[in-house]
Amino acid sequence: MADSASPSASGRSASQHHGIPISIGAMLVTLGVVYGDIGTSPMYVTKALLAGQGGIMSVTEEFILGALSLVIWTVTLLTTVKYVLVSLRADNHGEGGIFALYSIVRRCARWLIIPAMLGGSALLADGVLTPAVTITTAVEGLRTIPELHAVIGDNQVKVVIITLVIVCLLFAVQRAGTSKIGRAFGPVMTFWFLFLGVTGFMHVVENPVVLVAFNPLRGIAFLLSPNNHAGIMILGSCFLATTGAEALYSDMGHVGRGNIYATWPFVKVCLILSYLGQGAWLLANAGNASLADIADLNPFFQMLPDMIRPFGVILSTCAAIIASQALITGAFSLVSEASRLDLMPHMQVFYPAETKGQLYIPMVNNVMWVGCIIVVLLFQSSAHMEAAYGLAITITMLCTTVLLFVYLHRIRHVRLFPWVFLAFFVALEGFFFVSSLTKFFHGGYFTILLALLIMSIMVSWYNGSAVERRQANLLPIRNYLEQLDRLRHDSTYDKLCDNLVYLTNNTRTDYLDRDILYSIFDKHPKRAAAYWFLNVEVTDEPRTFEYSVENFGTDYVFRVHLYLGYKVNQRVNAYLRQIVGDLSASGELPPQKSDYSVYNTPGPIGSFRFCMVYKTLAPESDVEASERSAIALKYAIRRHAGSPVQWYGLENSNVIYEYVPLFTKFKAVDHLTRVYPEG
Repeated sequence: MADSASPSASGRSASQHHGIPISIGAMLVTLGVVYGDIGTSPMYVTKALLAGQGGIMSVTEEFILGALSLVIWTVTLLTTVKYVLVSLRADNHGEGGIFALYSIVRRCARWLIIPAMLGGSALLADGVLTPAVTITTAVEGLRTIPELHAVIGDNQVKVVIITLVIVCLLFAVQRAGTSKIGRAFGPVMTFWFLFLGVTGFMHVVENPVVLVAFNPLRGIAFLLSPNNHAGIMILGSCFLATTGAEALYSDMGHVGRGNIYATWPFVKVCLILSYLGQGAWLLANAGNASLADIADLNPFFQMLPDMIRPFGVILSTCAAIIASQALITGAFSLVSEASRLDLMPHMQVFYPAETKGQLYIPMVNNVMWVGCIIVVLLFQSSAHMEAAYGLAITITMLCTTVLLFVYLHRIRHVRLFPWVFLAFFVALEGFFFVSSLTKFFHGGYFTILLALLIMSIMVSWYNGSAVERRQANLLPIRNYLEQLDRLRHDSTYDKLCDNLVYLTNNTRTDYLDRDILYSIFDKHPKRAAAYWFLNVEVTDEPRTFEYSVENFGTDYVFRVHLYLGYKVNQRVNAYLRQIVGDLSASGELPPQKSDYSVYNTPGPIGSFRFCMVYKTLAPESDVEASERSAIALKYAIRRHAGSPVQWYGLENSNVIYEYVPLFTKFKAVDHLTRVYPEG
C-alpha cells in the first residue's frame, strides 16, 4: 500500500446527485444548519463598531447611518451577490465549499492547489475562533440582567468559567451525535431570526431616519470622513457581519441550493432589521451618561426592554450554541473533503446520525476543543476576540474568488463576466483584508498562525503524496499467479497461515501495488494456502453490505472489493470470515482443515494473518533533499493520524506490520576491499 489501508472515498460507482427538494421541513433544517454563524453576528457587529468609534458618547447620525450603510452593503455584495447568486451555482454533484470547488477546477491548472489549501486552512482556523466568540458574547449578555449582574458583576473570570463549561459540553456531545437535538435547531433558529426582526423593527419605527442607510453613498462618505475615528479599520468590524457566508456555501450539500434560495431573503431581512434597530436605539440614546459607565456596552442586549431581556439572553445563548455546532460539523465535512483530495491524512470517521451529512472525526473534534479553550483563556473577553476575528476568513474569501473565476471562465466558458467578477471582488475583499490587517497585533496573529500550521500539514501531506505517486508502480496480478502457486506449495518455507490478507487502497481489480508483491516475495517469502487482497469502499447509502470477488481462475488468489455503507462499522475481520465461508461453501475455496480445535469438529476455515504494509524512506535511498523532507514530514503526520488497525476492527486479529522501502533505487556506495587478518 502507498500509505495506510485507507478506504476509497467513493462508492462502487459515482452516485448520481439528486437535488434536495424545496419543502417546509428542508427550509427549517436550512435555517438551523446554514445560517448559525451569520445569524449570530448582530450580537457583536454593532458592539465592535461602537467600540471603534469611541463609545456611546461619540455617537452621531453621520456615524450611525454611515456604519449601517457599510454593514448593509457588505452583507449584500459579499453574501447575496457573491455567495448566494454566484457561488451556489458552482457545485460538485450538489456539494459546495472551497474544496468542492477545487475538485471541479483542479484540472485547469496545477497552481490552483495553492488557493485551495490556503483558503481551506484559513477557514478551519477561523472556525476555532467562532464558537469561542459567539458563546462568550452570549454569556456576557447575562450582565445586562440586573439580578445576574449582582452575581457575576464585572468579574470576567466568572464569564470565562461559564463559557468554558458550555464549550466543553458542546464538544463532549459530538461523539454521541446531535441528530435528536438537531431536530430542534430549525425551529429555534427560525424563532431567533423572527426575534431579531421584530425587536429591530420596533426601534426602526421609532426612528425611521436609519432607513437612509440603504444609500451606499452614506457608507462611502463616512468611510472617507475625518469623523470616522476608526479609519479603515471600520471595515474590519463591518466584515464581521458576513463571516458566515463561506459556511453558507460549504453547507449547500446538506440542505440543497433551492432551500438556501428560499430562506436567505427571510434571513437577510431579519438581520438588516436588527442592525437598523440597534442603530436607531443608539441614535435615541446618544450621549447618555448612564450608559457610558457600562463596560463593553452591547447595543444588541441593551436595546431590549427589561422584561424581554432575560429571554433574549437565553435565546441568544441557544443561537450561539447552534451556530457553534454548525461550525464544528462544517469543520468535520471540510477535513473529510480534504482527505478525499489527499490533502490531509485519512482519519477515523463516524456517522452518528442517519444522514451522511453529519460526520464525527474524533481527532478534529479534540483539536478544535483544545483550540477553543486556548482562545477563551487567551483572549478572555469577546471584545478581545472580536479584534482577532475575521482576518483569516478574508483570505478564504479571496481564494474562493480566484477559484470561482477559473470555474466561470474555464469550466462554464463565460467570456466577460468572470473578469468583471474577479476585478470587483478581489478589489473589495482585498480592501477588507487590508483593513483587517490592523487586527493582526490585537489577536489576529492567533488565527493566522493556526492557519499556517494547518496549511503546513496540507503542504507536507500533498508534497509527500506527490513523491509517492511519482514512484508508484502497479503490477498486473495475473503475471504473478504462477509464483504465488509455487510459493504456496514450497515446503522449504514455513507456512505462515492459511489466509494471508493485505488491505489495499487501490480499486483496480487486475492490479496490485508493487509493495504488496514485494512484501510477499522479497521480504522473506510468505507462504500461505490463499492470498487475499481486499479493498474497502464506502458507499453513499447508509446500510450497504455487499462484496465482489475475482479469483483469476484460481482457488488461491482472491481480489475482494468490500462495499460498506457509511453507517456500517468496518469490522473487516468479521466480514472477511463470512466471505471466506461463502467461497468455501460454494467450492471456490478448498477446505482448510485443521486437526486441532477447541470445538469437537474443526471448521472449514483456517487461520488468518493481516499484513499492514507501510512505506519507509531508507537512508541509502537516492532522493533529493527536498523529496526526503517531504516524505519524512508526511510519515510523521501519518503516525499521529490514528491506526488503520483500529479503523478496520483488527484490534483482536493477528496483524503483521511490515515496512518496505519507498524507493528501489539506492545511492552507489564505494566498493569495499577485503582484507585478511595477520596471522
